[in-house]
Amino acid sequence: MTQTLVHYFLHFGMPLIIAYVFFRSDYKRVYLILLATMLVDLDHLFATPIFSPNRCSINFHPLHTYYAMLVYVGMLFLKKPYRIIGLGLILHMLTDLNDCVMTYLNCPQCLIDAPARELVAWLANLLRT
Repeated sequence: MTQTLVHYFLHFGMPLIIAYVFFRSDYKRVYLILLATMLVDLDHLFATPIFSPNRCSINFHPLHTYYAMLVYVGMLFLKKPYRIIGLGLILHMLTDLNDCVMTYLNCPQCLIDAPARELVAWLANLLRT
């Protein structure tokens, strides 16, 4: 339950906070752009099954790969609105990575075949120390 609350707070609450704090004069538009970046999850439609509660999205789905993330970081150096889109996509990836780490901390064997398992295990071990 806690993991789900954290996940959805990071997807919906954190973008609102970021939009309001850093883009106050235009925070509503920025918030909508940040929310729209959740469309990146459409790549889940190509997976079988479409949803798996113990799947780590990082480096599994095409738009959640390390290569795609490099593009998202590159977008930070472009003009608005691409910079905001890149920010939203990076926030999304960090949220999904956090979800993977939380899953791993509760059930390491659940991510035995996860493409990002080494990264997730490394981050989980950092949190444990």
